[in-house]
Amino acid sequence: MQISSDGDLLAPVGRMNRTEKNVSEDNAVLLALGSREVEGQFGPGTGFLITGTAEFLSAGGDFDLIKSRFPWARAALKVDIESITQTL
Repeated sequence: MQISSDGDLLAPVGRMNRTEKNVSEDNAVLLALGSREVEGQFGPGTGFLITGTAEFLSAGGDFDLIKSRFPWARAALKVDIESITQTL
C-alpha cells in the first residue's frame, strides 16, 4: 500500500472482481489494517480502522504508480480517507 500525493490510500488489485462490483454500487468503505512496525497502546504492533470512499483505477498516474511497484496488478484501489482510528 502507498499514500498518493493527494493523501489517498492506494493498493494493488489482483482479482477483487466482486469487491469492484460492490464499490461501483456503493463506494463507502471500511478497511481494517494492522502493522507490527507501529507502536501500539499495549506494545509493538497496532491496528487501524479507515473509513472513506473507494474507486478502482485502471489508468492514470495513480494506477501507473501502483503498476510500477506491482507489475501483476490489474487495477489500483484508491481510497479517499475520511477518518483513521487506532484500534489497538
